[in-house]
Amino acid sequence: MDRFEALQTFVAVVEAGQFNAAAERLGCNNSAVSRRIAELENRLGAQLLTRTTRRLALTDAGRALYERAVRLLAELEETEQSVAAEQAALTGRLRLAAPLSFGLLHLPSILNAFMAEHPGVELDIRLDDREVNLVEEGVDLALRIGHLADSTLVARPLAPIRFVTCASPGYLARHGVPREPADLARHPCLVYGYLPEPQLWRYTGPDGGSVAVRVPLRMRANNGDLLLSAAAAGLGVCLQPTFLAYRAVLEGRLTPLLPGYTVPAATAYAVYPSRRHVPRRVRALIDFLANQIGARPYWDEGLFDGAAEGTNR
Repeated sequence: MDRFEALQTFVAVVEAGQFNAAAERLGCNNSAVSRRIAELENRLGAQLLTRTTRRLALTDAGRALYERAVRLLAELEETEQSVAAEQAALTGRLRLAAPLSFGLLHLPSILNAFMAEHPGVELDIRLDDREVNLVEEGVDLALRIGHLADSTLVARPLAPIRFVTCASPGYLARHGVPREPADLARHPCLVYGYLPEPQLWRYTGPDGGSVAVRVPLRMRANNGDLLLSAAAAGLGVCLQPTFLAYRAVLEGRLTPLLPGYTVPAATAYAVYPSRRHVPRRVRALIDFLANQIGARPYWDEGLFDGAAEGTNR
């Protein structure tokens, strides 16, 4: 016997005063109501109702059960309504981790729009180029850029990440323009330290062949903004993702190099711990990020024609 159904039937009988009226209220027949009450009494080992020709009366045991059953059913209904409301309107805390420079440049407008659309969501954001352990550090969702290693995490691709080799116009006027990757061996280079081989730059040539060059080191840093600033100051050549370099290229502070040569693209991923029991607020933010960024991110617009033909696409 379903305990919820039995209690619901018992309360309906008490409030209606008759089996027939309770059956009509519950949308079942009179025999089903009688059976449920009899089974409930048998299971509890107590008589709950006394029956007369006109009316039902509660026993002492029935009165005690009725008072508790009413409270229990009310709490259950309130809980169901609360869960349903949460399904309709996203609520709760969402812990998000993202790379520092990407987060500062591209997440403010996206997250502001998401929060305006879902005022019940509380965001806890961590910007750090360190790869956090989602499970150990209690992070719901992380943005990661690159080629992911195999793991138990679930990863959804959000956007391609393309790269541009560039230098300032002033630097190129003083040192000349490299025409192919091998020429970079004669130029001071500004390298990103978190790469597996920071000084080994890889390209795909016009014929589809792979080309790699080991570049001289002028500066090594774990932050792309610092490297871009050094490149704009004329200190050397840098290789950076377009989501960082796009403004400096479009504004003419940096000039794309090596037309016809491309750098293999990476991917921006939304990474989360498990496919099971993923909160709706997490799924909603992943979908929102994918829609806002897209397969052709806004930061790549205008970089793949004319002077910017050397960027990766």
